[in-house]
Amino acid sequence: MSNLQQMIESYAQGPGQLRQAIAGMSKEQIIARPVANRWSTLEVIVHIADFEPILADRMKRIISHDRPLLFTADENFFATHLFYADRDLDEELNLIEYTRKQMVRILNKLPNEAGIRTGVHSQKGLVSLESVLNSAINHIPHHIKFIMEKRKALGLS
Repeated sequence: MSNLQQMIESYAQGPGQLRQAIAGMSKEQIIARPVANRWSTLEVIVHIADFEPILADRMKRIISHDRPLLFTADENFFATHLFYADRDLDEELNLIEYTRKQMVRILNKLPNEAGIRTGVHSQKGLVSLESVLNSAINHIPHHIKFIMEKRKALGLS
């Protein structure tokens, strides 16, 4: 199995890992902020849902264009202006799942050498398809740690 194929499989597992992390939580627990100065579990999921299409767009641009410009996005501006606390949990989870399903279908059609294709990120400079995919793979597990912190604070270990 190629490195790209292994990465695609890891990427595909993210939504299931996220659903497992919130399993058994009530609506009240999902919207609670049991850790001071931290987002609620809902807000964490909304953040992930907002950035899944951005990461997918970056991958699509790298796949389809020669060295495209990839723009940054500020998570704090998103959280401040996009009503994170008022969003629907199921819609957000579905968006994450469908975005990843679509990208998995696209990624699975690529030759292994496509992973070295590059784009130019507005802050990071030159980035490869593999590096953007790796960022997407790590995004959900990174935030699951914060969800687990909330679960523990709520007595839900």
